[in-house]
Amino acid sequence: MTQHDAHDQPRNPGRRIFLRAAAATAAVTSGVLATGATAGAAAAAAATPAAAPALAAAPGGFPDYRYLKTLLTPSQLKYNPTGEIIFPCVRGVYDKLANPLGRYYLYYGPHDAPGGICLAYGDSLEGPFTEYTANPIVSNNWQPHYKVSHVASPHVLWNEDVRELWLYFHGENGTTRLARSKDGITFTYDKVVLTTAMMPAGSSETSYARVFRHDLPSRDARYVMLFMLNNQSNHRDIAWGWSKDGRDWTFDQQPLVRHSDVGANNIGGPHLLSRNGSTYVVYNTSKENGGNLLITEVGNDFSRRDHLGLFYDSANSAPDNGRSASPSFGTDRGVPYMIYEAGERLQGSIAVARG
Repeated sequence: MTQHDAHDQPRNPGRRIFLRAAAATAAVTSGVLATGATAGAAAAAAATPAAAPALAAAPGGFPDYRYLKTLLTPSQLKYNPTGEIIFPCVRGVYDKLANPLGRYYLYYGPHDAPGGICLAYGDSLEGPFTEYTANPIVSNNWQPHYKVSHVASPHVLWNEDVRELWLYFHGENGTTRLARSKDGITFTYDKVVLTTAMMPAGSSETSYARVFRHDLPSRDARYVMLFMLNNQSNHRDIAWGWSKDGRDWTFDQQPLVRHSDVGANNIGGPHLLSRNGSTYVVYNTSKENGGNLLITEVGNDFSRRDHLGLFYDSANSAPDNGRSASPSFGTDRGVPYMIYEAGERLQGSIAVARG
């Protein structure tokens, strides 16, 4: 698995084509470069019989992910303090840990107080996933390091340099922390890696961070962090930083992707992907702006800002209910998957789509 790399409802091909075209049109209208399906390709896709299983690839040549099933629902979990869960992160551990509970570890958790970083495990990215019996594995009270209202948004990186799983998580919303583990279950606290004080004056949130192994030779960096940035305008953008070791960071003081660049009020849940020799950021919009996943090509050196439009359209039916967010990607025996937050914010579940 790479990180760059019965009751189920079928996706709606016509809706996807319509939304992708709408996203491209909106971008062109606002003066933003947008690349999507050509009119001919869209017409051909629209003419495809309903029984045909395939659609044109997503922008950037990525698979056309389709909802497969729901993996985790709050009401079915033993640890369920708030009735909601968010921000999945899946990692293949079968080739990294000596005696893992399953081939894959799925990290997630509630957001609202007290939150908590949780773990589920399974042998396939299609599930089923079993809830770890002693959740949360990281709580909002970790003395002497911190005591906060909540901890949330786990992102786990396999750090090959030290052969550890590194957990980045937030609590409060303005602070991102790092903890480290040899087994993916028991973590040792490391340090604070990001706060609002490291960003421009007036920043109010620096959260939902994901970290990826990505070389930036010109910056003497080997890791990239993507996160959500909010300020007094209360419009959320995607920001970024870079690091040589994953612990000490430099942050760009300008957003990587601005909400206004893509015609949205708020964007968040960013994930870095690489394909065909280039690098992309996938992120979600708020439900009021469609609740979909969009994609921007930033290039291997992060110098590009090509907004390519729709990456994944949320279905109106359950579990999406008009909103998909915070994607995490993996490959299981050659098949690509996307595990994501499905449903209205703080009312959803964790679902999987297959490419």
